Amino acid sequence: MSARTTQSEPAPVLEARHAIALCVGVVVGAGIFRTPALVAANSPGDAEFLGVWLIGGLISIVGALCYAELASTYPHAGGDYHYLERAYGHRLAFLYGWARLTVIQTGSLALLAYIFADYLTALWPLGDGAAPICAAALVVALTGLNWLGVQAGASTQLWLTGLEIVGLSLVIVAGFVFAPEAVSETAIPSEGSLGLVLVFVLLTFGGWSEIVYVSAELRGSRQRIAAVMIASLVIVTALYLLVNWAYLRALGLGGIAGSDAVATELMGGTFGRPGAVLISLLVAVAALTSANATAITGARTAYALGQAMPRLRWLGRWDGQRRTPGNALIAQGGIALLLVLAAASGRDEFGLLVEFTAPVFWGFLLLVGFAQILLRHRHPDIERPFRTPWYPLLPALFCATNAYLLYSSLMHTGASALLGLAVVGTGALLLPFLDSRKRR
Repeated sequence: MSARTTQSEPAPVLEARHAIALCVGVVVGAGIFRTPALVAANSPGDAEFLGVWLIGGLISIVGALCYAELASTYPHAGGDYHYLERAYGHRLAFLYGWARLTVIQTGSLALLAYIFADYLTALWPLGDGAAPICAAALVVALTGLNWLGVQAGASTQLWLTGLEIVGLSLVIVAGFVFAPEAVSETAIPSEGSLGLVLVFVLLTFGGWSEIVYVSAELRGSRQRIAAVMIASLVIVTALYLLVNWAYLRALGLGGIAGSDAVATELMGGTFGRPGAVLISLLVAVAALTSANATAITGARTAYALGQAMPRLRWLGRWDGQRRTPGNALIAQGGIALLLVLAAASGRDEFGLLVEFTAPVFWGFLLLVGFAQILLRHRHPDIERPFRTPWYPLLPALFCATNAYLLYSSLMHTGASALLGLAVVGTGALLLPFLDSRKRR
C-alpha cells in the first residue's frame, strides 16, 4: 500500500536548492530587460526609480509570507487550486484550474517561447516566419524534457538559473566597473503615479507564487517552504536593485527612459558588438529558464484538476516511475502550441499574450489572498506549521495590492483581455458536463 501510494502521487524528492532555482528562474524572466525603461519614464528622480524596486520586493515578500501559511498548512501539488477548493468549493477551483490550463500558464509558456525565439532569430537570422517555428519547437522540447521526469526538469532548472544569475552579474559588473558614469542630468518630467510604476515593477516580480506547486514534493519540514520563498525573493530583489542601479549609473534616468533595450545599450556601449550579442543570449536564457519553470508548475495544476474531475481523470495520472504528471504535461504543451500558432497571426505577439493572461492571473491571485483569511476563520484550530506574522494586516495589504493590479490590467488591456476572460467563462459552461460526481 505504501509503495503504491509513493508511485501514484507526488512524493518529497526535491531539495531546497531546486525549489529556489524554480522560484528565482520563473521570476527573473525577460521583464527585467524591458520594464526598467517604463519605470524610469514614470519616475521623477533617481531615488524614486530605485526605491520603487525595493518596494516591489517588499510587497512580494508580504505576499510570500501569506502564501507560506497556505502552502505549509495544505501542501498539495495543486497549489492555488487546492486552496481555492478548500475556501470556495470545487466550482470556483475548477474555473481556476481551467484558467491555468487554457490561459494563465499556457499563455505564459507561449509568451516566453516567443521571447526566446525573437532573441534567438535576432542572433541567427533564420528567415521570415522563423519565430513561431522556434517558439513551437521550444514548447515541444520543454514538454518532452519534463515528461522524462521531475529530476530532469529540476536539474535543468538549476543549471539555467545559475547561468541567468551569472549573466545578470556580468551586467552589474559592466555598469559599475567598465561603463563610464553617465553625466548627471535634470530629472525628466513625469506625470506617472507611484501606483502606475508599481504595476510595472510588480509585473516584473510576478511568478514567485509558483513555488507552492511543488510544496508537496519539497523535502524537509512543512514550514521549510517559507524559508525557500523568502530566500528566493531576497535574491531576486537584490539582483533587481543592483541591475537597475547599474543601468542608472551607466545611462542615467533619461537614458533608461529613452531606451527600448536598456541592457543591450549598456552592454553594447561598453563592449561593442560582443556585448550586444551577450545580452541577447542572456535574455534568451532568461526566457528559457522561466519557460521551463512554467512548464513544471503548470502541469501540476492540470494534475490536480484531473484528480478532482472524474471525466478528466486522465489528466490526474501521476507517473510513479518518472515522478511527474505526464499526461498533464502533454495536454499543457498541446494548448500552448495552439496559443503560439494563434499569436503568430498578430503583429505584436508579446503584447497580445500579456493582455490575454494578466487580468485572469491577478483576479485569481486576489481570490487566493481572501482564501487565507477565510480559511483562518473557518479552521482556527488546524495545525499551521507557519503563520503569517502581523495577521490580518499583511493579508489585507496583499489583497489590496492584487485588487489594484487587477483594476490596472483591466483598464490598460484590449480585446485580448476580453478573450482571456471569455475562455475562462467557457469553463463555467463545461463544468456540468465534466463534473459527474454525485452530490449528497
